[in-house]
Amino acid sequence: MAMRLTLRELEVFTTVADAGTVTRAADLLALTQSAASQALASLESGLGVTLFDRVGRRLQLNEHGRLLLPRARALLDAAHGVEQLFDGAAASLRLGASTTIANYLLPSWLARFRAAHPDAWVELEVANTRDIVEAVASFAVDVGFIEGPCHHPELQVVPWRDDELVVFVGAGHPLAGRRVSLAELAQAPWILREAGSGTREEVERLLLPELGALPVALEIGHSEAIKHLVAAGMGVSCLSRVVVADLLAAGTLVEIDAALPALHRSLYRVMHRAKAVTRGLAAFLDEGV
Repeated sequence: MAMRLTLRELEVFTTVADAGTVTRAADLLALTQSAASQALASLESGLGVTLFDRVGRRLQLNEHGRLLLPRARALLDAAHGVEQLFDGAAASLRLGASTTIANYLLPSWLARFRAAHPDAWVELEVANTRDIVEAVASFAVDVGFIEGPCHHPELQVVPWRDDELVVFVGAGHPLAGRRVSLAELAQAPWILREAGSGTREEVERLLLPELGALPVALEIGHSEAIKHLVAAGMGVSCLSRVVVADLLAAGTLVEIDAALPALHRSLYRVMHRAKAVTRGLAAFLDEGV
């Protein structure tokens, strides 16, 4: 049976989905607007459905488009992998990582990889765990590194490394420098990461059974901001030890002394089960072993 679609049509479709307009997609693909429009029309004709709704001047994915998008990206990803199998081309990687991993754990790994593969091109998307899982599921990134568990049925989830969490306050906080009861911690104002953050999910999983409540005074989407606010005296928090190690060593943050269990979590590597592992991606993963 003859194919009713082409890789070029799928490339135009995914680029329009990202760019929002045919004009912008055509520019990104170095096509004329008429060629891009024709490719999109041919794809819709071949599939017998429309893929976008028009909202003003923009094109927005409809139900059919949302269904096709991850599969189109998977096909393009596989085709790109085939191109790289034998031509010796430099690695081209799209990575995703939640914020703590991207800021504190990946830089040395990326530096080693770039030193070994100076011609490699690496793009890193930094977001919270929920968004990175979605990026991996939709083939927007090749591999993701996340701070919380993932149960997406289409993803392969592999424990990557252990991470220790620390409950801390500023050096001048009333809870600093003494034994603290669990009741005091349960009544203190907490500064936590936003919903959807792997750190937030793990903090609640580990601490709520011990404290019963975490009164949230402030939610912030960046760990660096949290640790400096806490250092300034604004409440209690819990973050990865690698995040706060510098201010603990400087004495501006103090680890809470309380009857809490060891606070450990697993960090995970996630990939789509249908993801083709190219030589470049295999080399990057081997570099991190």
